[in-house]
Amino acid sequence: MSHPPFALPRATAMLRQAVPRLLEGVVAPLAVFYAALYVLGFTGALIAAASWVYGSVGYRLIRRMPIPGTMVVATIAITFRTLLGLWTNNAVAYFIQPELGTICISVIFLASVRLRRPLVQKLTLDYIHLPAFVLRHERMRRFFARITLLWAFVLLANSTVSIWLLVHQSIAAYPITRALIVAVITGLAFLGSVWAFRRVLSRLHVEAPA
Repeated sequence: MSHPPFALPRATAMLRQAVPRLLEGVVAPLAVFYAALYVLGFTGALIAAASWVYGSVGYRLIRRMPIPGTMVVATIAITFRTLLGLWTNNAVAYFIQPELGTICISVIFLASVRLRRPLVQKLTLDYIHLPAFVLRHERMRRFFARITLLWAFVLLANSTVSIWLLVHQSIAAYPITRALIVAVITGLAFLGSVWAFRRVLSRLHVEAPA
């Protein structure tokens, strides 16, 4: 049984769909925290970042809009970070906790490959619609498994570098230095993932898997 060819949306269309969600769920909470840190202090920054995330989720629930997986992860993370920060009132504890959480997430990525449910596939479907016959193709299954492994090690690398910087740098210098290094590592991994994604789709057979 054959299927009509599937064309991947243009890169600009994917960016228009993905960038707003990444900004809302990942970049904006960090920007709110760091801006409030210099204006309101540590406790005020905790409350401001948590308010932003919960406000975004509440807005989507009221408007009956879907909640992306990245926002769900951000909400869970900010909840634990805020509770820990308020409990300890310690900036080092606040900054190191998400890195430990990221290490746990990297383990979850590895486990999802082992269970043949690669997590990157779920996150990708938040931004790009793929037909069922494409997802069932063996080449695509291998791709998502390998990319999930890649991101598991990217997360582990980011956490390792971040913890090292937190130990060896001042709290004032840490956020900027960490942001630059993590941006480089993540950016290279993202570009490589997009290139590999387009490459595997270009090679994908239109026939359904046996």
